[in-house]
Amino acid sequence: MQELLFEQTGQPQEVLQLVDSPLPIPKSHEVLIRITARNINPSDIMFVRGMYGIVPKLPSSAGFEACGVVEKEDESGILKTGTRVMFTAIGTWREYICLPAAFVIPVPEAMSDEVACQAFVNPMTAYAMIEKSGLVAGEWLMITAGASAFGKFAIQMAKAKGIKVAATVRHDTQKEVLEVLGADLVVNTETEKLQKVIPEKTEGGVHVVFDAVGGMLGAKALSCLRSKGKMMVFGALALDNMPINSGLLIFKDLKIAGFWLSTWMDEMNETDRSKAFKTVFGFLMQENSKTDIAGKFPLKDFKAALEAYAQPGRNGKILLVS
Repeated sequence: MQELLFEQTGQPQEVLQLVDSPLPIPKSHEVLIRITARNINPSDIMFVRGMYGIVPKLPSSAGFEACGVVEKEDESGILKTGTRVMFTAIGTWREYICLPAAFVIPVPEAMSDEVACQAFVNPMTAYAMIEKSGLVAGEWLMITAGASAFGKFAIQMAKAKGIKVAATVRHDTQKEVLEVLGADLVVNTETEKLQKVIPEKTEGGVHVVFDAVGGMLGAKALSCLRSKGKMMVFGALALDNMPINSGLLIFKDLKIAGFWLSTWMDEMNETDRSKAFKTVFGFLMQENSKTDIAGKFPLKDFKAALEAYAQPGRNGKILLVS
């Protein structure tokens, strides 16, 4: 089989190599999966660069999320051969993978591979953060990097709950895309002053910020919170730490908290986990739910896929397909 491997951390374009590897052999409790689609997430890039919360054991494959078809079922027959499944694992940018049958999720019949391969990380994170935020109908949420896959899912889920949504972008072409999804306010941080526009348009500031960026934009977003507001940090796209204004925290009684989906999932009981999957999959299956695809590339064209991923103003996911 073919897979993308890296023997040292660094820029994916420089360290990833397409290699031939032996077909993996499943253990008795595992299924052999032929992977059909994988998406490229910011966490995948940070993992290859050695900047993620999980340290790669070199040499390593890349990618955390994918979908595929069971080629060989486990001995107990939990998942039959031919079953379409979605999953998260370390190293999905390959043709085949072996995983415990209990760790993979059957794909609903009507769900396409294009949706299934991105049905976990971003939509589940959006659902979890909205639930954990405590936001109720009529309150304001601001999302940095609003045109990301996460941002688009979060906008749609928040609007379904009656939550007002402000979002930041860096290109005017992205404004209409987010407004169509339901965003009440979209600010281009390259041409507009965030700290001025947000308080003016949101009756004094937002209640919660979901920050995917960090750096100076994160600091500006923090200043857009109203008194007793909360920032939930789940990304670091700027690759710079956010400078914190201590006075803001003190005099506006603000809170900053980190969020990592893995930790949230580990802390859930089975009932709540089942409810989360049911809600997220139900959302993804709705006719009016939007899941944008910007490009599909075979594994051998991974460098072209990474170039497409890095394009400024991109609207939609980049997929690696088989």
